[in-house]
Amino acid sequence: MSKLYIVPTPIGNLEDITLRAIRILKEADFILAEDTRTTSVLLKHLGIEKRLYAHHKFNEHATSASVAESIGEGRTVALVSDAGTPGISDPGFLLVRTCVEAGIEVETLPGATALIPALVQSGFPCDRFCFEGFLPQKKGRARRLEELKEESRSIIFYESPYRVVKTLEQFAEIFGAERLISVSRELSKKFEQTVRGTIEEVTAHFREHEPKGEFVIVVAGKPEETKQKHHVNKYKNQEQE
Repeated sequence: MSKLYIVPTPIGNLEDITLRAIRILKEADFILAEDTRTTSVLLKHLGIEKRLYAHHKFNEHATSASVAESIGEGRTVALVSDAGTPGISDPGFLLVRTCVEAGIEVETLPGATALIPALVQSGFPCDRFCFEGFLPQKKGRARRLEELKEESRSIIFYESPYRVVKTLEQFAEIFGAERLISVSRELSKKFEQTVRGTIEEVTAHFREHEPKGEFVIVVAGKPEETKQKHHVNKYKNQEQE
């Protein structure tokens, strides 16, 4: 039966793809890709030859309706992004909504995403969290951070290596230099790294070591004052060890 499949792809290590995802990519009539060049590398690695069409933030408004129409005519389509799960800080939402409104079945496969590994290995509570993705680069950025200042859940952000230090400095101003933070980069890749500590300590680290790769920042939720002091001391003791 024709449908739209949302297919997660590896965030770095090409082994991080499910057997079902591979099967769907093989069986689909065609694949929508955020960047056809990036997806071509993955498909070549998997030994898959398939028609690829671009579906990205610059054309998704124009193409979603025609894709839904094509699925409605009996075709099966797989949507992938450059890395991770489509729709999570990547194109996908508009196409899914268009298909749902048209009564077309949508099936999302479980798979890779950067935010969950970063959250789990942060050491912060994982039972409830707040995912913010990429902050606005200019307008509304400071206001959004002010709104999150009192958030008690762990907060997850994506960031470019070119803005990491500036972002951490802004976090220190708004959340406080002693707020705990965990910064992961290059998840699943050869040079994967997680730096933990206070915002002040982690900022100092990345001032000294040039940020490289894809970053996920996890900020601890605002704790009670006594708990904050306990956790800060615990992190410092771990670093000394």
